[in-house]
Amino acid sequence: MKLPSALKGTSPKAPSGAPAASDGRSSRWEQHRAERRRQLIRTARRAVDSLGPGASMEDIAAAADTSKSVYYRYFGDKTGLQRAMAEVVIGQMQQKVLDAAKSASTPREGLYSMVLAYLQMAQTSPNVYAFVTRVGIAESTAADDGPQDTLAHFLAAITEMVSRPMRAYLLSPDRPAGPDDAAPEYWPAAAIGMVRAAGESWLCAPESPDRPTEEQMARHITGWLFDGISRYEDLVPAAAPPSPATRRPAKDTP
Repeated sequence: MKLPSALKGTSPKAPSGAPAASDGRSSRWEQHRAERRRQLIRTARRAVDSLGPGASMEDIAAAADTSKSVYYRYFGDKTGLQRAMAEVVIGQMQQKVLDAAKSASTPREGLYSMVLAYLQMAQTSPNVYAFVTRVGIAESTAADDGPQDTLAHFLAAITEMVSRPMRAYLLSPDRPAGPDDAAPEYWPAAAIGMVRAAGESWLCAPESPDRPTEEQMARHITGWLFDGISRYEDLVPAAAPPSPATRRPAKDTP
């Protein structure tokens, strides 16, 4: 069958709206980059877990059997790698926290589950915990606030998770009103400060029979957050004001 002369030497055209071949190649390349990035994060996490939070980019790259320039190409600098690892750690912890919170029957148990997840994450790999919260800033060239910027991203996610059960507790109709109800928005920040400070002190404590387990420490912190230390106030007598005879005379103002 002969083609009409008007069609000789022409190629069939792709249907209107069909994706160009370059789009498919671009998609495959993006998938490859995303998978390569995940591999580099996993390898870096293992390297930090083994070498410690002070591991350099060169150390991490050697553990990944690649060059330091590859890590710089994918993450920009050490802070970029630090933040990428923090996102993975937080994502995994969030899922663990959400799974644990589903079985909690009260806000108190929900908070306990979240505190326990935080402690378990830190205890499982203290080197990775230190890396994503405090270390990896010296080589940063990014225009951010350094460790405060990275730590703020990390703690903001934790604070939001911990604040949920407390909001439920404060809004519970079964809970009697208290003197601190006027400023509940400040409680999450105060809570995560206590969780982090107490948790890191516990993490650094040497192993001994007196060191609480993860579960015991989570119960302690939850009790401090919900109950405070008010149950001890009757055991500690209030300090009496000094008698006139023991007061120091006021100095004359020069």
